[in-house]
Amino acid sequence: MATTKKPVSTTRRPSQADYEALAEFRYLIRRFLEFSQSAARGVGLAPAQHQALLAIKGSPDGASMTIGDLAARLCIRHHSTVELVDRLAAAGLVVRRTDPQDHRRVILGLTRSAEKHLAELSAAHLDELARLRPSLRKLLALGKSS
Repeated sequence: MATTKKPVSTTRRPSQADYEALAEFRYLIRRFLEFSQSAARGVGLAPAQHQALLAIKGSPDGASMTIGDLAARLCIRHHSTVELVDRLAAAGLVVRRTDPQDHRRVILGLTRSAEKHLAELSAAHLDELARLRPSLRKLLALGKSS
């Protein structure tokens, strides 16, 4: 998926402390992502499958999720999303339903099996975020004072 370039801010020069904070932030993100990927594999899911299940369940305001919506949430191409949903459906984790208000739209839903995996993974992820929270708060506080 193409990314758009954003202008780089030149309002100030970063200090050594800024570089250290940014490096620590990226490190914490990488640690969390590594934890997440390992946890997903631990329950028999590919990390992309876990991300898709979470995106469907965590749709903003509980809105229905379509293939296009999921592609946008995962920042991947439509055809890649179709393939991912096909694999999830074949694994018995996702179902496709016709939207009752618009029969042209297909809504994605989670199966009980997917809900079970996702609840287990989400609890573990919340525990990991709680563990990282003090470090993240410290780093985010630095950003406010800049």
